[in-house]
Amino acid sequence: MSQWDFAVNFFVALFALIDPIGNVPLFAAATNGVKSKDARLISVYIALFVLGFLTFFYFSGLSLLEFFGISLPAFRIAGGVILFLLGLEMARDDFTAAFAGAADEEAPVGEGRAHARRRFERMIVPFAMPLLIGPGAISTVVIYASEAKQFGLSGAAVGVAVIAALSLITMLIFWATPLISRLLGRIGLTIVVRVLGLILCALAVQFILAGIAESTAGVILREAAAPYAK
Repeated sequence: MSQWDFAVNFFVALFALIDPIGNVPLFAAATNGVKSKDARLISVYIALFVLGFLTFFYFSGLSLLEFFGISLPAFRIAGGVILFLLGLEMARDDFTAAFAGAADEEAPVGEGRAHARRRFERMIVPFAMPLLIGPGAISTVVIYASEAKQFGLSGAAVGVAVIAALSLITMLIFWATPLISRLLGRIGLTIVVRVLGLILCALAVQFILAGIAESTAGVILREAAAPYAK
């Protein structure tokens, strides 16, 4: 796997997990009644939180596995199971319609920056974590951190760059929440969520195959565990 392949795969996996487009209705509901400039400030805080939290696990995740005596193949399989369950939920259920409905029903009165700060504090636990950064995202970051070791310092830099790019894109998408909601509508947002869920299920199966291949001999073909490895 080249560094480019690593970066693309890492970005696609994290984008599907964090799903900023699918979370647009929830962000709209959570910031309903907040002034536009304060909603953008909340987006910046959320992006910084995502960047800091994922970067922390990118550099410390493997050490934590070693501390608890967990092998990387075991973590790959466990992470794959979690990702598959999350992807299956995304592919089968319509969360966006429920959140968009909540946004229509709830319209609190804004109170400027003080109101925005209180709203951000309420959003940290349910919204930034575990909705954006859940077990699946943490597992993915740790797994790809192990993949980056083969590239040395440049691999670490690429991984951080991917996390930073995703945080920036998440912020920009939340900034464009009114426009995206109008363009896609509830049906369009639902389609995006379900397609990302399908991609996530496929990535999860790949993680499980790789974990089994690493921990056994001859059970999984090398071509199946790493189909694009050179």
